[in-house]
Amino acid sequence: MLISRKWLSQYMDISDLSIEEIADRVTSAGFEVENVYKLSQGTNLVIGHVEECYDHPNSDHLHCTKVNIGSEIVPIVCGAPNVAAGQNVIVALPGAKLPGGEIKEGVIRGEASNGMICSLLELGVDPHTLSEEQKVGIEELPADAPVGDHDPLGYLGLDDEVLDISLTPNRSDCMSAFNMAVETGAILDRPVTLPDYAHAADGGKPTQLHVASETKICPHFMGKVIGKITIKESPKWMKELLSASGVHSINNVVDISNIVMLETGHPMHFYDKDAIKDQEITVKDGFDTDYTALDGVTYHLEPQDAVITNQGKPIGIAGIMGGDDSKILDTTSGLIIECANFNHVAIRNTSRRLNLNTDASIRYQKGIEPLSCQKAMDRAVQLLKEYADADEIEETVEYGSDGYRPKTVTCTLADLNGRLGTDFTFEEVCDVFKRLRFEPEANGDQIICHIPSYRTDIEGKADLSEEVIRLLGYDRLPSTLPLMEMTEGKLNPKQRMIRQTREIFTAQGLQDCITYTLVSTEKKDNAILGIKDPIELSIPISEERRWIRTSILPSLLDVVAYNHAHSIKDVNVFELSDVSATCGACTHLAFVLSGSLQSTRWLDYDVPADFYTAKGIVEEWLDRIGINARMVSYVVNKKDTEHFHPYRSAEIHVGKKCVGLLGQIHPKYAKTTDTKDVIMAEIDFDALFDVKKSKIKFKPVSKYQSVSRDISFVIKRTVPAEDIIREIRKNGKLNKENIIRDVEIFDVYEKAPLPPTVKSVALSILFQAENRTLKDQEVNDVFDQIVAALEKKFQIELRK
Repeated sequence: MLISRKWLSQYMDISDLSIEEIADRVTSAGFEVENVYKLSQGTNLVIGHVEECYDHPNSDHLHCTKVNIGSEIVPIVCGAPNVAAGQNVIVALPGAKLPGGEIKEGVIRGEASNGMICSLLELGVDPHTLSEEQKVGIEELPADAPVGDHDPLGYLGLDDEVLDISLTPNRSDCMSAFNMAVETGAILDRPVTLPDYAHAADGGKPTQLHVASETKICPHFMGKVIGKITIKESPKWMKELLSASGVHSINNVVDISNIVMLETGHPMHFYDKDAIKDQEITVKDGFDTDYTALDGVTYHLEPQDAVITNQGKPIGIAGIMGGDDSKILDTTSGLIIECANFNHVAIRNTSRRLNLNTDASIRYQKGIEPLSCQKAMDRAVQLLKEYADADEIEETVEYGSDGYRPKTVTCTLADLNGRLGTDFTFEEVCDVFKRLRFEPEANGDQIICHIPSYRTDIEGKADLSEEVIRLLGYDRLPSTLPLMEMTEGKLNPKQRMIRQTREIFTAQGLQDCITYTLVSTEKKDNAILGIKDPIELSIPISEERRWIRTSILPSLLDVVAYNHAHSIKDVNVFELSDVSATCGACTHLAFVLSGSLQSTRWLDYDVPADFYTAKGIVEEWLDRIGINARMVSYVVNKKDTEHFHPYRSAEIHVGKKCVGLLGQIHPKYAKTTDTKDVIMAEIDFDALFDVKKSKIKFKPVSKYQSVSRDISFVIKRTVPAEDIIREIRKNGKLNKENIIRDVEIFDVYEKAPLPPTVKSVALSILFQAENRTLKDQEVNDVFDQIVAALEKKFQIELRK
């Protein structure tokens, strides 16, 4: 929000305060002043008249001039291309200090020069407010400029100082100069007098103008015909205030529409009356067409965009910018005023998609007060009458209503002091509310506040407390030490498990990642093991950050795709993070493997990032966090075959509950995500945290010799290896002691000459007793027992 000293001075007396003092007071009250700057800078300046101008004898681009500064005629060498005799100009005399340095007397290529003829750019004026001619040449003043006047910046209205105020999201009302003046007056404790413009738009002769809305985006629309106006130059005060706000002055009518928006905070649009056929304006949506706006750029309108139409054809992009075919021209003799309220979300979406952020769209996006539509109409009509000779004014027409309902909030002094921990008096509190125009009423110990329509941020007692402490000063808060309970500095069980998990996965060679919590609609729809009812942001920063994610894997696949695109093949990453939905938040663990997990070319050592490696990582992790391997099983994946390969993936079960998915990415999904042959997994971390963990038991390592036996057999392909291992362990007892220490599958063969329905499996079984050396016959007996059990349950066929 930009507001200048001159603007504030229109409403209150601040002559005794410097701009820095005002900035400090405003900042202390909760409005951060990011910058204070002058519209122009320069000392020892004077308005001069160029008496003579001729080419410099020793230069092809310099000019020698004789300039009358009122008290004398001084020689000045000037390099501006537009300098000429007869001009009134701004002269910086020797000793003048400008943004570019100090001006001194000198000799330029043999010719004396006692000063400098200035351009506005050299005086520190914002280049965005200058034309190309003003940037490259000196500033030519009007013929009636007072020669010898030592305040040329004041003559031009450039002697103003501007506050650049950063507004908090809840104070969009202060984008109105009127409201900002009231706020500043309350902060400085000064009476504020605003222009009296109420009911200026009332009345008028009968009209044929018809306004309507056929979309929910526009619930309220006002229009008014001004039959006769005069296009001319704006008054000096208006041009100065617009310049201080960074707005170009065009003509009196266009400037009035801009000044009303800046004053009231409500954007409005003026149409050339002759360009609006049948005097009909309707707000619609549903268009799918190109449209050229006021800036001369053609934009593509989509069905969700609200459009101002006449006879079914667009004449403006609602809430953002008018059209080129109905703009105010020098030949315009009559106006149609449009003033409406639009849904802020719809305007934000259209503005973002078109990459078109105008002063109007910014105000609509932040929220407009309910009564500002009528206020803007009244103020516009008042200014048009005064500065544009408005006549033949017709009555105001209206569609819908503003929906405003007066609001009152009641509190007590005890409420305020109790919440703030202060000892403010009743009179102090009431004085604050009067300065804020809350019209406080005392009812016993209660204070009834009538909240102005523009203070949409005031909803309850806590908001009133905030207003009181803002204006009376945070230094009035008592100094107290916080009450903090003594706690033991240690990790809770879940934090310990999270830290342990990160240590395990990084030790295995995976890198810990942190990806965005906010994702696109596409990633939300591709959630893996996602929780239901995802949360959509009401004000997303972009379409790529619209949803709070319910799954981690889509984000991790982006990491893999990025690295693959940069020729990095070995990408092994994991992330342990929260995912959220309307039902709450939970923690997920996800990882992706591609290329090699570990490799050493010198030793010809390689651990491929395949399904079995990923399964081994999961098993190692589960074992380390205390989940017994007997509780873990892998079931054919029937839960998600859209993202996982249906024949190379599995559901991870702990007990009877599915806690995760593991396997190779589906080829179609891999193509969508620009990845290839990656192994991925996502696991419900909270579900594992709730599992009862096995206690770690320590026992001496057996000092007796172990015996290893290998077995190779043919079995049906459909039999999982896990079932075979479980059956072997089940039948490994000798005199009630299970003497099987380990079972390892070291070969699986499924090709010819074997039939396609079977596979060959080779295992190594390690036998060892706790308290004695096993005899060969004892091992043989247990081995035969295992073979018999496998033959009975799985119909295996031993291979010789």
